[in-house]
Amino acid sequence: MSKPAPSSLPRTAILNVVGLTPRHIGPDTPFIRRFLAREENRLVHVTPQLPAVTSTMQATFLTGRSTGGHGIVANMWYDRAYAEHRCWKQSNHLVEGRKLWEQIREENDPAYTCSKVFWWNNMYSTADYQITPRPIYCADGKKVFDIQTWPMKLAKKMKRKLGPFPFPAFWGPAAGIASSTWIARSAKWFEERYSPNLNLVYLPHLDYNLQRLGPDHREISEDLTAIDKVVADLVVYLEKRGVRVILLSEYGITAVDRPIHLNRLFRAKGWLSWRDELGREMIDPGNCKVFAIPDHQVANVYLNDDSLQEEVIGMLRKIDGVTDVFTREEQAAKGLLHERSGDLLVVSDERSWFTYYYWKSDRKAPDYARCVDIHRKPGYDPVELFINPKFWFPKLKVIWRLGKKFLGFRLLMDLIPLDATLVKGSHGCIPKDPADHPVMIGAFTDVADGETIGATEVYGKLLSFCRGAGGEEDEVAAGERRDLDEI
Repeated sequence: MSKPAPSSLPRTAILNVVGLTPRHIGPDTPFIRRFLAREENRLVHVTPQLPAVTSTMQATFLTGRSTGGHGIVANMWYDRAYAEHRCWKQSNHLVEGRKLWEQIREENDPAYTCSKVFWWNNMYSTADYQITPRPIYCADGKKVFDIQTWPMKLAKKMKRKLGPFPFPAFWGPAAGIASSTWIARSAKWFEERYSPNLNLVYLPHLDYNLQRLGPDHREISEDLTAIDKVVADLVVYLEKRGVRVILLSEYGITAVDRPIHLNRLFRAKGWLSWRDELGREMIDPGNCKVFAIPDHQVANVYLNDDSLQEEVIGMLRKIDGVTDVFTREEQAAKGLLHERSGDLLVVSDERSWFTYYYWKSDRKAPDYARCVDIHRKPGYDPVELFINPKFWFPKLKVIWRLGKKFLGFRLLMDLIPLDATLVKGSHGCIPKDPADHPVMIGAFTDVADGETIGATEVYGKLLSFCRGAGGEEDEVAAGERRDLDEI
């Protein structure tokens, strides 16, 4: 059988520079500033939707649907049938609606190809090429860092060429620029071998210190410069190969100083249930009357006792830092309701965020609380970005633990503190200042420079761009511009 002809549509790369906002584009990001200054490029302000978190915003960008339409109600939710929480699930089957590349295939060119490079809900999608983090959990309790690709055979080839993915730099106390650098190299790898029509690339670096230190910390300038260099290298490389580039971000991070422990408040009312497991308290959602699954500045609250709804609403609205409490009817009116949604959706103000903490005494905290364990925790935990500051010689302690694990000892990597006040940045609500909103930058012809659009409108702009609208320029001008960018 002959190989189908490649698509005649232009090739596009969408670089998801997580956390990038208008206030970041300046002296610390010289390349991004030059990219924006190009005559053909436009800065588009994107008003985020609730919840403004990774999986939800990405699903909105790639389907054009609101939260209730695509079903990604947060990075985590409660599965009523299993009476269990679900956190950071990767299956693309969870995302309802036709994806960007699927619509182009159906309406324009069936040969249109797509690679998904670390975007979330990556597995089992219709994208031709996929790569995502996928640790191996061994029967003896050992955890091995790894990736998963599609086609499967690509993983070994990529690791031989690029080396192992620096998983500790992707999340946890060691999270830093190394993961974004490796991801950018993997995007080049796909481009070299497959030249996809659409290359979706996730660059998470800004997410880390913006949460650890807060957006106003002096060290953030170093993070901006670091990601700017990664973006510059990747954009120059792609454009030399004839790929048109869009820079996009999912949300902006605001300074916070007030963690809110919803589940502890529910526990004080007698609504929470937990099981004693070897002296530790494990929340039991199926037996709770009321409980929250928090995700940054939003929380889905589930009621197993509907008679408590008005009392719960009244209690929530009295909490300092809570701005909105939406019932299912109100969620439906806003396009937020899905079967996975909470009975109540709670939103904090910009300086607050919700923890998952539910225990009264740290001695009773579950074993996973002091570990980097994103799937077992019934809510998002940014404290995983820290090593317990009470440790003497923390680096030596980490090395000692890693050495024992390497030698085959079974032990907890319980290095994470239980102090939510360490976190200085968060996201999820809709910030009042547009300077804290996400951005989209590219050669769009159907939008004015500085225009503001809603999150669901991003899909239409991306669709038009990928089909060939916008960004046309002659080869001489393109070559001159690339030469300037390399200087």
